[in-house]
Amino acid sequence: MQRFMFIVSVALFAACTGNGQNRAAEKAKIAKDTAKVIERTDAEWRKILTSEQYHVLREKGTDAPYMGEYYLHHEKGVYTCSGCGTELFTSDMKFDSNCGWPSFDKEIAGNKIIKIEDRSHGMLRTEIVCARCGAHLGHLFDDGPTLTGKRYCVNSTSLNFESAPKKKK
Repeated sequence: MQRFMFIVSVALFAACTGNGQNRAAEKAKIAKDTAKVIERTDAEWRKILTSEQYHVLREKGTDAPYMGEYYLHHEKGVYTCSGCGTELFTSDMKFDSNCGWPSFDKEIAGNKIIKIEDRSHGMLRTEIVCARCGAHLGHLFDDGPTLTGKRYCVNSTSLNFESAPKKKK
């Protein structure tokens, strides 16, 4: 009986270890498949980004609530990663969540955002990062009021905005 329990324990340990490695490999594959991954040194990021952008994108900082440039922004267009320009969300995906940050109910297709378990600050959340450059965007919650039930809560500092082309008459 002890031998059987030992074998089962070893099998379970091996299965759990393998799944964790597969998830890490899958995340790396997703990032490489979606776009040319940008890898920069810390010094290179400091030269490219403002101090505020560096704090949010590279150090996982957070904008002050209700203050970000895109919180009450309603123009039609595309929201891109401020670290690399990857298209992340459209204005049609944006909704007013009253949480203090721009909120979206889904992301643009193509695995452009990686989701990572975040246990910081005594909470269990899902961090969202740009798959191309690794920039911290914000967090994903399962409390959205739209049909997706998702709320991508994003720092304005993590975003740039490109207006939709004007229709010709």
